[in-house]
Amino acid sequence: MYDPIAFTLPEGVDLATHIAATYLYQTSASADIHKLAAALSEEQSSGTWVSLEGETPEVRERHVGKIIGIWEIPDHEVSVPGDLRTRDWILQIAYPVHNIGPQIPLMLTTVNGNIASAGRLKLLDLHFPRSYTEQFKGPKFGIEGMRELLGVPDRPLLVAMIKPSIGLTPQQSAEAFYQAAVGGADGVKDDELVVSHPWSHFLDRVREHGAAATAAYEETGHRTLYFVNITDRPDRLVDNAHRALEAGASALMVNYLVVGISALSMLADDPDINVPVLAHLDFSGAIYGSPWSGVSSHLVLGKLPRLAGADLVVYPSPYGKFPFLPAKHLRIAQALTGRFHDIRRSWPMPGGGVQPGMLPLLFGDMGRDFIVGAGGAVHGHPLGPAAGAKALRQAIDAVMANGAIRIEGSPPELAAALAIWGISEAGVKGAYDLMTG
Repeated sequence: MYDPIAFTLPEGVDLATHIAATYLYQTSASADIHKLAAALSEEQSSGTWVSLEGETPEVRERHVGKIIGIWEIPDHEVSVPGDLRTRDWILQIAYPVHNIGPQIPLMLTTVNGNIASAGRLKLLDLHFPRSYTEQFKGPKFGIEGMRELLGVPDRPLLVAMIKPSIGLTPQQSAEAFYQAAVGGADGVKDDELVVSHPWSHFLDRVREHGAAATAAYEETGHRTLYFVNITDRPDRLVDNAHRALEAGASALMVNYLVVGISALSMLADDPDINVPVLAHLDFSGAIYGSPWSGVSSHLVLGKLPRLAGADLVVYPSPYGKFPFLPAKHLRIAQALTGRFHDIRRSWPMPGGGVQPGMLPLLFGDMGRDFIVGAGGAVHGHPLGPAAGAKALRQAIDAVMANGAIRIEGSPPELAAALAIWGISEAGVKGAYDLMTG
């Protein structure tokens, strides 16, 4: 039976007061999609699998998720082939903002809570009204703020990752920082595997890296931020941030998905935390990796961390060592930099096997508003880490000046890198091929 409260036209819902969630849903060929859609909507709002005395029409009208779209792929109109075993649908359900309030955990619980266990169901997108996003501060710095902070008005930034990933003392890590800094890195970040260990406490690294940053600045006149990893239990996170800042930290890093996306909001909302915050991608593949379940990557790595306050977000480069579709990379970059009500733009930082020969592709994808995230290409450069950072800066300069790079005529640092790792073409995943043999 048609339910005029649960099912409505998009024009029948005030989208200024609702979050519209779009899902991919696969059912059996014989399933009643209207019945299933209603069950999903009820599960995530006012009802359950049986009728409830307290779920009055008034309660449902105010709180139930409104089904505003059901589309089949392909769009069967007259008949369904008899040999079909499954059917694929796009569903769109609008949830009232007043069901949620100014937080991300309950929002995700609402749009993809229990129904995440409903089988082949994937959250594809979320449309947020201004009435929801205006409750968040977003990034403190973002693209424009970090450009001003570093005095870099128009080129991509370079952020190097400390390598080897784990095992270095603070002094050894600071030397790696110094080499990348004198080579021209705008920032150097901890590896995601490093926070505090018997051989390297994060506060000791802040002090040692701060001294290295000062030494590099005195030598080059170029400022380099240190993104210290403060990842910890949620109840320790803000305290870690304050302690790092007291020790002289210039930037912070959080493995935000394992701590919780709202960890970023805790940092962004704190008036005493006034340094850029880097959000690292680890664990994200467990959320977006399946084509039939989970949450699409442009939400996990784009819109949600931006809303929560990340100034820069690391995600997989489609040209590097992890399998990732170029179209998904572009969608993430768009989610981080496109207009999103009044939320500041965040830096896209595609990483994982990035080397100088990939710079033309990244420029072609994103223009100049992106961060080159590189670890192995810096610390594994045949002429040393400083030369590795120089090679990446030289590649940036070459693409900005000429739209391309080549080995012939390049400075020795860039030429050496290109001679080993080559110049990537669209669709080439050289580092991934090396990893997988």
